[in-house]
Parts: sequence; C-alpha cells; structure tokens
Amino acid sequence: MNVMIEGVTDCQIRTRMVQGPGAVGMVGRLVRELGCVRAMVVTDPGIVAAGHVARAVESLSREKIETAVFDHAHENPTTEHVDRAVEFAREFRPDMLVGLGGGSSMDTAKGCNFLLAGGGRMQDYWGTGKGRGNFLPMIAVPTTGGTGSEMQSYALISDAGTHVKMACGDVRAAFAIAILDPELTRTQPATVTAVTGIDAISHAVETWVSRRRNPLSMMFSREAFRLLASAFPRVIGDPDSLQARTDMQLGAALAGLAIENSMLGAAHALANPVTARFGTIHGQAVGITLPHVIRFNGVQFESWYRELLLAAGMFQPDAGSATDQLAGLVTGWVALGGLHTTLGELQVPENLLTAMSEEAASQWTANFNPRPVSKTESLQLYQAAL
Repeated sequence: MNVMIEGVTDCQIRTRMVQGPGAVGMVGRLVRELGCVRAMVVTDPGIVAAGHVARAVESLSREKIETAVFDHAHENPTTEHVDRAVEFAREFRPDMLVGLGGGSSMDTAKGCNFLLAGGGRMQDYWGTGKGRGNFLPMIAVPTTGGTGSEMQSYALISDAGTHVKMACGDVRAAFAIAILDPELTRTQPATVTAVTGIDAISHAVETWVSRRRNPLSMMFSREAFRLLASAFPRVIGDPDSLQARTDMQLGAALAGLAIENSMLGAAHALANPVTARFGTIHGQAVGITLPHVIRFNGVQFESWYRELLLAAGMFQPDAGSATDQLAGLVTGWVALGGLHTTLGELQVPENLLTAMSEEAASQWTANFNPRPVSKTESLQLYQAAL
C-alpha cells in the first residue's frame, strides 16, 4: 500500500528530453539505445504529407530498425482509433512504439500500448494505475508546441459510443524519451499553431493554481508560462521564427510536466463537453473557458495570479487586478490567434448549457480546481462564456 504523508511532494520525471533543431534525426539511434529493433510509428496523414515521417523512417533505417507506419491517428482519438492501431500492431509485432505528431498521435500510441500489454478494452483502463502486463518502450516526437502529452503518463481517449473523454493513466504509459525538434512545428497551419499554443498556455495557468500544486510543479508551471507568454505572440506574428517555436515547444513540455505532477482544473472540465458535443478543437474550447475560470478562481486566489504574472514580467500595478489582467491577456491571445472568444460564436445553444454543466461538473479535472465547481458554478461559467 502506498503511504502519502501530508506536505511531502513526490515529483517523478519519467521521460528523458532530447531537444534542439534537427533532433528528429536521432530517433533511430535512440531506439537502438533502448535495445529495440522493430519500431511502429503512430502518426497521421498530415504528418506524413509534411515529410516528417520520412525523416524519422530514414533515421530508423540508418540504424537498421525494421519500421512500420500506422498513419491513421485522428484528432480527439476514440476507442475505435486505438483498436485499429492495436490490430495493426498485432500484425507487425513491434518491440517499440514511436508517437510522431500532435497529442492525438501520442495518445493513440499510449492507448495502443495499454491494450497490447493488458488486452481488454480501453474503457478498462479509465482512471489511474490500471495498466496490466509489460508495456513496450515508447518515444514521443511532438510536431506541435501544445499538448505536453510527451511528458505525461495519461492517454486521453474518447469512448466512441458515448463520446466521453477518458483519462487513462499509468506510470508505465509514460514515454521513455521525448524528442523536441522545433523544426517539425514549422509546417503547422496557422490555426494549429494557435490552438495548440493556447492549449499549452492553459496548462501552465491551470496547473499553477491546482489543488495539487506543489513547489516542484509550480516551478514547471512558472517557467512554462514565462516561455509561452512571450513566445505565443512572436510565433503568431512571425511563424518562421525558430526561437519562438523552440520556446513554445519547450514551454509546452514543461507545462506537461506540471500536469503530470499537479493536474488541471475547471477550464478543462468545461472545455471537454464542448469538444465532445460539437467537435470543437480542444485548444479552441479551453481558450474560451479559461478566462472565465480565472475570474472565478481570482475571487480567492488573486495573489497566485499576481505571482504568475510577476514571474513573467507582465504584471502592471496600475492596470487593475492580476485576475483581470491575466484573463484579459488570455482572451487577447485567443483573438490574436484568429480563434473565437465566446461560445456564442461557436453557435452553442443556450438550452444545452444545463446538460453540459452536469457533464462538466463530473469531469475528473474539476476535482482539482482551487475553488469547488459543481453543476451550478459550471452553468454560471458557461453562461458567462456565451
């Protein structure tokens, strides 16, 4: 039995980070270092078309790693997508999985690993520590600066029948290595840069005030926010800036580490029903909900938001409360990225807000919000965002 002592922080960093331009060329050598010879690359057609898979496969070939590419990962992966990956894997019989792409590719690779190791259905692993059997080693190669999935031991997989997003976590589902190559993010469409960047910012902000925050997770959140708050306007204004893309990708990874060690909050709980019901991209949904959650939390935790802005050199003493300043910054960044700033702009009907509020209040991340969030508060937040 695990015994936790109040006030004791248990911070675990399970993933080695290899970072820098051109780092994708090291994937073959790193697979070889892990003692593997058969790699299954999990990716999507857009990443194939961008040429990133070819670069990875070339590196794997140089090290004589036998490789098969599963390129059917899908945005907001479901249990059906994972099942297809598992079928492909059982035929190829890899001893290594490489998640190459955005959070969807990486989560599909994790989900595949759960089922290869333990069998059953993805629904069997909803929760924490339910993994069974021997997991394959995995390498993550993110092509966005957003989800931070490369640093987390959770796979977010939607039930194909109910559309409920399931967080399936186990320490064995963490990537052994994450390769952070900012050059891979240069091929992102502008909208993808925006939604993944806003997602990363939301991770830094929500982990900063999470009920499970601790000195080490706060270090990751603080540095992630500092990098992202500076880099996001730069990468939107100058998409070819490699330094801005480097900062975005590193900030996203650090925010992922913060999630791993402190969890998220109400903005993500509110965003998930929007994504499930309307197919809205996650970064767009959370970009709308986050400013309202900041104002909600700021009633009690104004000083925490002030500290975060001060750390990034962004607090203005004569410009109102830190809560309003931070909420305004987030809304401004969402608009700067060309995204919607209200639920009304997404044509979310008001008569669905009550049902969505019940769904949001039942989301796991709602439990970690610093202020309690029931269906009543969730409805109020949705109404404010409309």
